[in-house]
Amino acid sequence: MNNNTNQLIQRLQIEFKKQYRSGVYGYTQRHLAYNSNKIEGSTLTIKQTSAIFDTGSLSPNDTYIRTKDIEETTGHFLMFNYMLETFKEDLSEDLIKKYHYYLKSGVFEDIANGFPIGEYKNRANRVSDIKTTAPMEVPHKMQELLKKYKELENVTLEDIAKFHVEYESIHPFQDGNGRTGRIIIFKECLKNNIFPLIIEDERKQEYYDALNEAQKNNDYQKIIDLFIREQKIYYDNVKDLI
Repeated sequence: MNNNTNQLIQRLQIEFKKQYRSGVYGYTQRHLAYNSNKIEGSTLTIKQTSAIFDTGSLSPNDTYIRTKDIEETTGHFLMFNYMLETFKEDLSEDLIKKYHYYLKSGVFEDIANGFPIGEYKNRANRVSDIKTTAPMEVPHKMQELLKKYKELENVTLEDIAKFHVEYESIHPFQDGNGRTGRIIIFKECLKNNIFPLIIEDERKQEYYDALNEAQKNNDYQKIIDLFIREQKIYYDNVKDLI
């Protein structure tokens, strides 16, 4: 898919620059924001997500919408744009924190709760039965993870999947770890000339089960297989646009 990846990158960059929203850039913005937020519990539909992206507004018929869902959706659009501007850069703590800042800087609830925005967590958090890294240990764990990742000579989709598992195990931010983690997947695919993927909400349970299997049993095959399937689905959905 290398040639297709190059074509995808070119189309994303051209359409982003022109703010052309009827091609692959618009499709990817809508579907990545919708699915990534939906996995985390957003109540917005794909139609509502598209309306926010396309027009910056919602129909008066949308009677019940959580403000936080709208704020995180617009934040995701901004995070994706910044990712397109920086995907060639080496992955770093500062870059990851910047992605988090774009995602969360407009979310009133997080600010009101005193959650660090664009900085690592200051309180312990937990995901299901997985114990995440304690706040005071996060900087060291992130530095270790990034150092190990940067030592790879030729990054593969399997390497990106393994990085994602370890990143989610650390859970460096108070909230927004899944969404920053999934934007990193997309970024690192583009950087390494790998066709990217969108993890769709309808496979949320499979995704969580695969993460759990890797984190608890050091078995990465399920998450790698899921990445390969989602990569093909994204390709099939956008191939005519590139």
